Amino acid sequence: MIKKGETYIIGEIGQNHNGSVDIAKLIVDLVCRPVKEDVFGLELRPINAVKLTKRDLNEELSASQMNRIYDTPNSFGRTYGEHRAFLELSDEEHLDVYNYAKSKGLDFVETLCAKGCLSLLKLFTPDYLKVASRDLTNLPLLSAMAETKIPIILSTGMAGKKELDEALETISRYHSDISILHCVSQYPTHPENLNLNTILYLKEHYGQYKIGFSDHTIGISAPVVAVGMGAEIIEKHITIDRNMKGTDQAGSLGPDGVYRMVRDIRIAERWLGTKDLYIDKSVEGSRIKLERSIATLHNMKAGEVIKESDLHMLSPGDGFKWDRLNEVVGKKLLVDVPKNEVIYPNQIG
Repeated sequence: MIKKGETYIIGEIGQNHNGSVDIAKLIVDLVCRPVKEDVFGLELRPINAVKLTKRDLNEELSASQMNRIYDTPNSFGRTYGEHRAFLELSDEEHLDVYNYAKSKGLDFVETLCAKGCLSLLKLFTPDYLKVASRDLTNLPLLSAMAETKIPIILSTGMAGKKELDEALETISRYHSDISILHCVSQYPTHPENLNLNTILYLKEHYGQYKIGFSDHTIGISAPVVAVGMGAEIIEKHITIDRNMKGTDQAGSLGPDGVYRMVRDIRIAERWLGTKDLYIDKSVEGSRIKLERSIATLHNMKAGEVIKESDLHMLSPGDGFKWDRLNEVVGKKLLVDVPKNEVIYPNQIG
């Protein structure tokens, strides 16, 4: 479940299993690998959850759309209906993947695309239910999902404020354990359309909910930036091979991409730190080495009274700083100090 201070990272398998439970399990294996940072030897928290999508083909598309010829390189059937049927896993197969993910220590998120899909909740209870962007206005579905009292994650990919508010009102009749993901339903999302500042808007106006980001951009930079802007949840499509057949494969992250994204997000969490300005103890050595101290501009003899014109600033930084000038100027040197040497407290009286 989502923990404060840790980004909840969801790897979206979606339909990238290509109708195969074995491929879905391979993707689970991919995303639960240990994650490390090599330079500092950090052991990092792996991905938190995987997500599958469940459709009910009786509630998917109009009859004419289901029967239309679907002749593309990514087709798994002669018609679009046959294609969709090929990609669907049964309730029992979803249970199989759920159990496998749980055995690996992962949470499990399920996108339900129709009320008929709630049948799989007789077999297991996902940690979260996901509402796809296209169903944010499907208020009957939202009511049915909310009635289960399972925590819900919403994507806003096709929504404005009106649509989001109506969805929240519908779900809130049953419970308030809701998360909102900024999302743009363009695949892949053009850089000029991403508008990550929406995350800040959501945090300001919907701060009672957890706010995150469902990413459809190419690469791993956008999720890391989103975490820096306060996203508590990151969702990203994942696959075992971006060259596999399937409409979502090319826009997903493969094994190396998943590893790098999780690594960079976990490091970014540590970057953020606390809302304060202070001198960290880790920089003390650098301060001594690199900061400047009051030093002599020329050779000076014991007994000389120090004037400001005798001084300038040189490293290292273990002597007097300029804000302590009054502790040096007007004082008498107790020893000879050569040109361009730092003056220390035991050298003046």
